[in-house]
Amino acid sequence: MPKISEFFGISIYMYFREHGVPHFHARYGSEEVVLAIDDLSVLGGQLSPRALGLVTEWASQHQTELADNWDRARQHRQLVSIEPLK
Repeated sequence: MPKISEFFGISIYMYFREHGVPHFHARYGSEEVVLAIDDLSVLGGQLSPRALGLVTEWASQHQTELADNWDRARQHRQLVSIEPLK
């Protein structure tokens, strides 16, 4: 479960053996959410509104890099770290 970014206590992960629509996981404390890369819709789980807002802001700035990492994961290639939200 490679961590590809971390900011404000939020960790962003992408898994190698995932199926379905391209997506990523965000964890904050004991909460976790799964978001689609293309439209940033919530596919499952939940985060506090503030944390979810930070994640969607970050993801909207890095959708191309997230999509590239999804392709790399599907090919079992090393994922690239993505710059955190500042």
